[in-house]
Amino acid sequence: MKEKKKIGLIPKLIIAIILGTLVGLYLPDVFTVIGITFSKMFGAFLNFLIPLMIIAFVGKGIADLSEGAGKLLGVTVLLAYASTLVAGSASYFMSNAIFPSFITTDLVDRIQAATSNELKPLFEIPLSAFIDVTAALVLAFMLGLCVSILRSKGSGEILYKALGEFSEVINLVLAKFVIPILPFYIFGNFTNLAKSGSVFAILGIFGRIFVCIIGLHLIYLTILFIITCTYAGKNPFKSIRLAVPAYLTAVGTQSSAASIPVNVNCNKNIGVTKQIRDFVIPLCATVHMPGSMITITGCVYTLLTMFDMPHSYGLMIKFIAILGVAMVAAPGAPGGAVMSALPFLPVVGVDPASTMATILITLYITQDSFGTAANVTGDNAISVAVEKIYYDHIVKRPKPTEEFE
Repeated sequence: MKEKKKIGLIPKLIIAIILGTLVGLYLPDVFTVIGITFSKMFGAFLNFLIPLMIIAFVGKGIADLSEGAGKLLGVTVLLAYASTLVAGSASYFMSNAIFPSFITTDLVDRIQAATSNELKPLFEIPLSAFIDVTAALVLAFMLGLCVSILRSKGSGEILYKALGEFSEVINLVLAKFVIPILPFYIFGNFTNLAKSGSVFAILGIFGRIFVCIIGLHLIYLTILFIITCTYAGKNPFKSIRLAVPAYLTAVGTQSSAASIPVNVNCNKNIGVTKQIRDFVIPLCATVHMPGSMITITGCVYTLLTMFDMPHSYGLMIKFIAILGVAMVAAPGAPGGAVMSALPFLPVVGVDPASTMATILITLYITQDSFGTAANVTGDNAISVAVEKIYYDHIVKRPKPTEEFE
């Protein structure tokens, strides 16, 4: 008996957008109101979940990164985080230079006017978070740092395990409940957008943003390889070619974690030693997120521009800097990075349960596979630089010319 093929998340989202638009345009208001009611209920649940995500992901991420901290770990994390920040900044400046040319004032006015005509849900559930975002962030940093200090002194394993299992619980909720229900959530919101009249103005922006962001992914990867490979004395274009299998694998799986075996093999072909690649590639799968950061920054900039909200670099860099830490423990499931970004949308003035957040999720996930592919491919460039620093400045001995597998 043949196994039935499952429909991927991106096709489901596209179907949800199409059906939501059709329902909002052509069916009576009652159908739109039912969809909106479900979306509002789901949005309330997201608001409840967000502080828990912060505690789980940020706390566990900091505890993991600090564990057994050494020079090699420090160099890898520093390079990965710097790359992620630079990628986010590049995305901001690209967006600021290009996006206003097609997100015009007339379009912004039309979207805002249409949004004010949205229908209301039948009812709402008064579900609120038990702790606010700022308090959750402080608690996460406190737990992560203290657990890592305790473990360095030979204790704290029970608390570390509890933090890890709590993170697994939140990952499970995201993977088994939140992500599968996203198409219905987006369906409900797009019925409202279609009914209000703003849907076509918003959809008209999607394609152009998609092209710009994918283009920046490729440009950033090329520059990253040129810098690191030139520093390490390698041919950057040959290294890029050898990393292509990892890129294609990530496009298909939409998961950095699932791409690790292929990426390790690509790193071997590039010529990175076993000691370095076996350490750097799995670590960078969770700490090096330039592709995701480029995509999220571009999408958030688009939202802020569309709704005529402040979007200065000073504001955005705060969001980029904190998101670079939060994405460390982003789940390997499709859409994990954007779900990790939701708790920090208030930094730029966006309500995580609003229609704006729905548009962000839709924008991001339709491009998620390419962002993940950029993350994975960029890990090879980081490993090349880490290897050079490790042998030249940390152990201060020549790189081995032969490996014993």
